[in-house]
Amino acid sequence: MSLQAYKTAATRAESPRQMEYRLFGDVTRALMHAATVDKSDIATRIDALDWNRRLWSTLATDCSDPGNALANPLRAQIISISLFVSRHSSEVMRGTEDFAPLIDINRMVMQGLAASAETA
Repeated sequence: MSLQAYKTAATRAESPRQMEYRLFGDVTRALMHAATVDKSDIATRIDALDWNRRLWSTLATDCSDPGNALANPLRAQIISISLFVSRHSSEVMRGTEDFAPLIDINRMVMQGLAASAETA
């Protein structure tokens, strides 16, 4: 079985929460790696920050859709976190902040996704 066929089969077997958890895990690992590279490795750092920013931007866009089934307070919180992630990512790129808050936020989301998957 080719690698692509395996990935396709694995994706079909995952629930939406499992896919979200896996995506957050991949993005968070990229952030953790980027936090350890030399500051001169701008490409690695920016790639991880951009991936994380795009993830949160997608979540915020989805939460701004009137048809989104999440409760309004949760949707507002996700949009607020997305705005923080965007601002903080810019500060990390400028070298005035570090990756830790972004990693911590993603880990907390992953904990919530794991807990909700267990209760489902």
